[in-house]
Amino acid sequence: MVALSNMPISSEIVRGSMRIIHFEESPLMSTYLVAMVVGIFDFVEDVTSKGTKVRVYTEVGKSSQGKLALDVGVKSLDFYNDYFGTPYALAKLDMISIPEFNWMGMENYGLITFHPTVFLFDGPSTTSTKLQEIAVLVAHELAHQWCGNLVTMEWWNHLWLNEGFATWMSYQAVDSFFQKWNILLDFLENTMSTLKLDSIAGSHPIEVEIHHINEIVRIFDDIIYIKGASILQMIHSYIGAERFQIALKKYIQKYAYSNAKTEDLWVVLEEETGEPFKDFMSTWTKQPGFPIINIKHKGKGIQVEQAQFVLDGSSRAGLWDVPITLRCSSSTNKFILKHKHDNFDVCGERERGGNIWIKLNVNETGFYRVKYDKEIKTRLQNALEANEFSSMEKIGILENSLMLSISREDTLASLLCIAYTCREVADYNVLTHIQAITITVYHVSIDATPNLVADIKKLVTKILLPPTLKLGWDPKDGEGDLIVSLRETLLVSLVKLGHDHTISEGLRRFDTLIHDHNSSILSPGTRKAAYLSVMQTVCSSNRFKYDSLRQLYKDFGDEEEKLHVLGKLGPCPEGYSQKRPIVEYCARHSSIVHYQ
Repeated sequence: MVALSNMPISSEIVRGSMRIIHFEESPLMSTYLVAMVVGIFDFVEDVTSKGTKVRVYTEVGKSSQGKLALDVGVKSLDFYNDYFGTPYALAKLDMISIPEFNWMGMENYGLITFHPTVFLFDGPSTTSTKLQEIAVLVAHELAHQWCGNLVTMEWWNHLWLNEGFATWMSYQAVDSFFQKWNILLDFLENTMSTLKLDSIAGSHPIEVEIHHINEIVRIFDDIIYIKGASILQMIHSYIGAERFQIALKKYIQKYAYSNAKTEDLWVVLEEETGEPFKDFMSTWTKQPGFPIINIKHKGKGIQVEQAQFVLDGSSRAGLWDVPITLRCSSSTNKFILKHKHDNFDVCGERERGGNIWIKLNVNETGFYRVKYDKEIKTRLQNALEANEFSSMEKIGILENSLMLSISREDTLASLLCIAYTCREVADYNVLTHIQAITITVYHVSIDATPNLVADIKKLVTKILLPPTLKLGWDPKDGEGDLIVSLRETLLVSLVKLGHDHTISEGLRRFDTLIHDHNSSILSPGTRKAAYLSVMQTVCSSNRFKYDSLRQLYKDFGDEEEKLHVLGKLGPCPEGYSQKRPIVEYCARHSSIVHYQ
């Protein structure tokens, strides 16, 4: 039996069958961080470079599943000790997996609690995506030992100082010791999702007034976590990594063992940079939403204008002080847009007809959308085709174009043109976005522009075919989860688009699988495409392959694969006349349906 709390054990007294445990006195801390755990656990342990003992406790027999969390925990403590310039305040750090825990993680000082499904990993069967999620979560909770525990928000309307900082720091930490993961792309994905959330009517400011305890739980959302982290990323990019770190060190040192509010952070940043952060950053924390920046050439410079970006295209009156970064071909510039519109003498080397291009939002670190005029957009597309941009910027350009189309700020034709320009890109992260965007456009066109569906289908097929042919049907040794998933998604998309060659190859491989269920001709990541190929060819006069697929369902012993087959038996090209036998079959074989 193990007893744990925030601090190490100072003494134990045994009285018969009873053990009385005393823990050392803690430093000054908030009461919501107090924790005690009693139970039977196994553990693994290690020490940091500073000698702090770190343990991961699990259910008995599962301690090996905590080794990744232990490794990340030790690395994170070392990283944060160095980054903040303030040592971890306690003598030990325990992390513990608790079954049926209500949260993914809770940052109790020195005794962090986790739900096992997001904390433990089960060896080779764990995907790389799951490993990354575990690492980011552990790094997030450890960042709280400084941002939240050592320095605590003054009141709940400043919650983002805890959660926004912990979110941003966790990605910086994981990126520093698992660089091959390219985890900052995941941060960008989260930022883009939150941009969508923050562009609808129901959004709220980062700083939310809390008047009653019942209101607290409702503000733990992506606006607090991800938008909060994203505006920190925007500041970090604008003032530079070194000055940002120096300011954070001063912030932690100044408010250690006490409370801070949002304005306190701005004051420290002002002292370090000379920029009026208190004035212009309040526009980002005290109102919902974000701007769209319209840019066009004016004389030898540029004219920029801002308006609140709203997904439904309606008009809103929001106004921000916007830290803008931009690239003019090989040079980089930055400025703050403080008004509705302004002119800036940048990119003065531009000559009409030349190759000078402009890209706002370098590496997508700003929390805003961008709309370019026709000339700038054309040059941007040329630069995109010439591979002038990072993966982050390519994804940002695609996502930006998609959102402008949805909000009717730009056309679907413009979006498809951008996607077509990227069709030969080699980066699988970018290709994943191209697939999602083009298939979305195709599905929208079925209802929105039925007279153009055939042309859009041809164009989308033309965009998706090159990367699909490059990946092929057969997996290669050492492929990551992203490539496996992308292959499956691309093949399924082409089958749904009715691409004859892909369907024929799917049928050929399916025929081999029918005769040999153990054949490797169809990897787990390509079987869905083959099953869909079968259903694309089913008709009232030819039910043979449908019957073969149904037989495959009966023959398979693997429950997950049976579900995949069953899921493909439903959609039929010829409507209810073909679905009826499936319904009748399910009714006769009631074991297919399980009651809850």
